[in-house]
Amino acid sequence: MLHVGTFTPSVLLRVARRTGRLITEVDEVPVASSPAQFAALADGSLDAALTSPDNVLRHRGTIDVRVLSAIDQGMGLALYSRLEPAELRGKTFGVDVPTSGFALAMYAIAESLGLTRDDYELVALGSTPKRLTALRDGRCAATMLNAGNELHAEAAGFRVLGRAPQPYLGTVLVSRTDQDALAEALTATAAAICDRELDDEVIDEARTALRLTDELAARYLDRLTSPTEGLVRDGRVDPAAMATIEDLRRRYGTPS
Repeated sequence: MLHVGTFTPSVLLRVARRTGRLITEVDEVPVASSPAQFAALADGSLDAALTSPDNVLRHRGTIDVRVLSAIDQGMGLALYSRLEPAELRGKTFGVDVPTSGFALAMYAIAESLGLTRDDYELVALGSTPKRLTALRDGRCAATMLNAGNELHAEAAGFRVLGRAPQPYLGTVLVSRTDQDALAEALTATAAAICDRELDDEVIDEARTALRLTDELAARYLDRLTSPTEGLVRDGRVDPAAMATIEDLRRRYGTPS
């Protein structure tokens, strides 16, 4: 049994298991935040994780993890709100933690909208599904969403204010141990999905795992197969996308 930590339920992981490409039994473990995820990797309660590559940079030197494969290019990662940029001054922005990779991308987007770090308050809300709930409940005025969570936000009337800098690497598979079989299974499944061989399976799993309507599940499939935002079909880390992640950490990685 492998325990794999995820922030949002992984349709890729479920399709790999459903189609028989993943033969090892896997327990998908929801994690509350990126610090909690890496603490679980450190103490061995997680065997692997689907996480932001920025988390690998942030924890380098404290937790020895290896990037096994690139998973996706952000899956629609964007800043969502009901307000106009000028209306966000003095409002609260939801983050996982203030130094997470998605938070760094958010700072870049906010800056492009004319907002400095002093123009808004930060509140740490944890994983993306938790931030979606907080946005809907009014506990933050804006937050970064992706991976199906943004589709729920759009259906509720929230809109995109800006997208993550491109090229972008959204998710990687990491582990402290040899999990090459898991990486190979996910990469093979990603390639089949990109070739539109598994549309029915993806839509069915997206409806169940992400609680999407038929219409939103179809949109999720389109995003999953997008050549610029979707799955990385060969599992290779794009140096240019990784450079974007490193640049964001250099520019915004020190809390103000």
